[in-house]
Amino acid sequence: MRILSIFGTRPEAVKMAPVVKLLERTQGIDSLVCVTAQHREMLDQVLHLFQIHPDYDLNLMRNNQSLAGLTAEIFTKLDPLLAETAPDWILVQGDTTTVMAAALLAYYRRIKVGHIEAGLRTGDKWQPFPEEINRRVAGTVADLHFAPTTVNRDNLLREGVEDWRIHVTGNTIVDALYEIMRHTPPESIQKLLADLRIGKGSKKLVLVTAHRRENFGQPLEEICAALRQLAMENDEIELVYPVHLNPNVQEPVHRLLGGVKNIHLLEPQDYLPMVFLMRNASLILTDSGGVQEEATALGVPALVLREVTERPEGIQAGILKLVGTDRKRIVEEASLLLKSPAVQTAGVGRVNPYGDGCAAERIVNILLQQNDPKTEGGLSHTQ
Repeated sequence: MRILSIFGTRPEAVKMAPVVKLLERTQGIDSLVCVTAQHREMLDQVLHLFQIHPDYDLNLMRNNQSLAGLTAEIFTKLDPLLAETAPDWILVQGDTTTVMAAALLAYYRRIKVGHIEAGLRTGDKWQPFPEEINRRVAGTVADLHFAPTTVNRDNLLREGVEDWRIHVTGNTIVDALYEIMRHTPPESIQKLLADLRIGKGSKKLVLVTAHRRENFGQPLEEICAALRQLAMENDEIELVYPVHLNPNVQEPVHRLLGGVKNIHLLEPQDYLPMVFLMRNASLILTDSGGVQEEATALGVPALVLREVTERPEGIQAGILKLVGTDRKRIVEEASLLLKSPAVQTAGVGRVNPYGDGCAAERIVNILLQQNDPKTEGGLSHTQ
């Protein structure tokens, strides 16, 4: 069975890594990897970290590229590759433009599609933009849906997906986190934490990630205003913000937050140091989808800088709280959490809603079953 795994961004690479590595060493599977590289630098460091060597690299990243331009490039460059490799399955992960375009191309060529991290929904096609529509398109095309949680499974059932096509596997981000936590913290992060005096009885680390497309413009300006106020009103915190390379993020962040003594604007961080920053944070402020899952898995309280989320499990677990982009509300909620003694033990004793770190094993086993002609109800009987 030939399986082509296709991804293009750092979050996809992190979550696909456990599956790709297991496919490589599984007998009976010819595993190929294609990266679109819609994010170049941030993707490459994850490939190096997990020792993934793509068979095909489309190298599609362009500065300030439009969604239409990126989609057109993926269609043009990926379609001949599908014809050349003729996989039995493609695997895609999540909700990026790569996922949407690859799933459609596979459909055009009658190639079966496995969608990892399937069934996440907000119900609002504009939030997150364009990710909500990307995953709905992939969900319409997919032959197998690897849903992280029962919440995601229920979303798919409501949309009319047959029950046997849906498999609740847990989220592969937990597999990846378990692998990363076996590494030694990078010296750069150890030094940063020491210099900022982060630790018991000293300063508290507030980690920020904010770069979503729907927050460009006024919403990001509000977020920055809140961060500035929060830093200036709380001497006991050190606010660390690795700033995304997109100029729509770089310009307002540096203009509004540069020069504040306890705000530290960093270059984008590789995944390994980011995990250890999250692990040492007292509070995370984020508009990222993946960081919501990682914060929940690590038990670190997080305020979600969005109006809606497709990841309600973290809210139900008491780790996440939706606050939107209003300056006043962000400051109030963050200040409340930072003053609460419970903030340091928010995740203690809680069951991780995203699983046990065995998602990749479940996904690969399910794919192997689909290739078994004796499997009841499998795709071998229906397609």
